Amino acid sequence: MKEWDAYKIGARMEQRRKQLGYTLADIADQVSVAFSTIQRYEKGKIENIKVPVLESVARVLQVDVAWLLGKTDEMQPRTLTYPLPQVTDDVVTFPIIGEVAAGYEHLAQEVWDGDTVDIPVSFLHGRPRSDFFVLRVCGDSMYPMYLDGDTVLVLKTDTLEYSGQTALVLYNTEEATLKKVEFAAGENWLRLVPVNPMYQPRLLEGEELAACRIIGIPRYLIRETK
Repeated sequence: MKEWDAYKIGARMEQRRKQLGYTLADIADQVSVAFSTIQRYEKGKIENIKVPVLESVARVLQVDVAWLLGKTDEMQPRTLTYPLPQVTDDVVTFPIIGEVAAGYEHLAQEVWDGDTVDIPVSFLHGRPRSDFFVLRVCGDSMYPMYLDGDTVLVLKTDTLEYSGQTALVLYNTEEATLKKVEFAAGENWLRLVPVNPMYQPRLLEGEELAACRIIGIPRYLIRETK
C-alpha cells in the first residue's frame, strides 16, 4: 500500500506553484534538483519522492508537508524557514560576505561584518566548501522568491544551464544583482528579469554585455522568521 498519492502531490504542487507565480525552473533552482524531476513530480510520474526533497518543496511553496501529501485540506501557508543548525561536524560555517541586490544599481562589495551561517554539509552535494559563498539579499525585485534580508548559498559558476535560470550577475563592471537571466543561443544579449512585476527587465547588449558576467547560481535560501 502506497504511503501517498503521487498524482495528488503533483496536482497540489502545480496548484501552489502557479498561485505563487513560480515556474518549474524556479522550484528546481531552489530545491537543487533537475528541472525534469520537478516536471515529473507534478505529473505524478514519481511515486517514491525522497522525504528531504518533499520537505524542501513544501518549504519553497510555503505549505505544510501534510497538505502536500493530501493528508489535510488546510494548506497552512507559512514563512520559509531555515531550521536552526546543530553545530556538529556535519555543518560548514560560512561568512556572509556582503549583499546582492534584488534590484539594480547596487555596487558589488565583498565585505564582512562578522555575520556567519552554518550550512549542513549535505547541502554542498559533495562539492568542496570553496565552490560556494554566502550573500545577503537586499531589495524586493525578486519577491516572493527572495525577500529583503534573505541569505543565499551561492554555487560559484560562470555559466547558465538554461535561459531563465536565476543567477548572480555582475554588470557595469562593479554592480551585482540577483535575477532570472534570459538569453538565446547565438545572439549577443542577456535580459535580466525580476520576479516582482513592479520592476522592469533590463536588456544587456553591446558594451554592457561585454562588461557582464555570471558569478554564481543560488543553491539554498535561508530565511529567518520574525
